[in-house]
Order: sequence, then C-alpha cells, then structure tokens
Amino acid sequence: MSNAERATKQLEAIRAKLIPLDDYRKLLNGEELVSDWVVVDQSMIDTFAHATHDFQFIHVDPERAKETPFGGTIAHGFLTLSLLSTLAFDAMPGVERARMGVNYGFDRVRFNSPVKEGTRVRGKFRLVGLTERAVSVQSAWDTVIEVEGVKKPALEAHWITLTLLDPNNN
Repeated sequence: MSNAERATKQLEAIRAKLIPLDDYRKLLNGEELVSDWVVVDQSMIDTFAHATHDFQFIHVDPERAKETPFGGTIAHGFLTLSLLSTLAFDAMPGVERARMGVNYGFDRVRFNSPVKEGTRVRGKFRLVGLTERAVSVQSAWDTVIEVEGVKKPALEAHWITLTLLDPNNN
C-alpha cells in the first residue's frame, strides 16, 4: 500500500468518527477515551532511530542492551511520545466541519518508565480544556501511555491540539 493510499484510508477512518460540536463539548471532563493496544517492536524502534539519527545502543543493539538494567532494547522516549498521534486516531472522535487537525503543543511531558521492545502500549485521553473560536477548536488533553502489565505509565502529558473548522459549515 502506498503512502497516499494509507493517508486516504486514515482520512476515511477519521471522517467515520466525526461528531457534532455539541457532542464533542460533552467530552469535557468526562470519561477517558482508550485506544487499542499497539506493539512496539524492534522494527519500529529501528525505523525511528533511522528517522532521528539516534542510534544509542539501548535502542538498537539488543545484545549490548541485555547488559543494562532494562534487560534489552527500549523505545526512544520521543518514539513513545510520537505514538500519541496514532493512539489518538484510534480513541478520539473528531469534530464535524473539521478541515484538519494539528498539534498545538504540550504544557507538560513526563517519561515515567521505559517501553521495552516487544511490549504493547495504549493511550488514554481525557479532554480537560476546550477553547472555541470562529474557525477552530483548541482541545487540551490529559494523556497517558500505559504499557501492558506495567503499573507505572510510560508517559504522561498535557497535550494541546487544534482543529481548524470549515467556516462555510461544510
């Protein structure tokens, strides 16, 4: 499948989960939205290492990483952070009239525990802030990435997203 085909498929999945703004408002301070599990394997870690030129042995050298307290390779912290996007696509609805969504930033990010190669992670998202403007909706999310079978979350962050709306109500 080409990248263009992947993008089209992802867009279709997002459009299928769009909800009216009135319903989106009801998410504010409501229940957590939870994604499906995603496996973080060595191939994903190696691909991220190539993209970022971060080849520290704890990420890419399984033999040497066995000698560390982690007992094997671990995902880059920024790989874990970047998984928020795919986990969010799975868990969070979008707003009708959305033209696009973008990252606005983070107020806080904490890497609490490592993500070991071969483990599964999932995201938990709670909408804690909402700012509406004529052509945008800014959402503030308390987010957690948890590792299956591990008590302490891998990551906690306060993430701000911006949805740009179609001003013509289309």
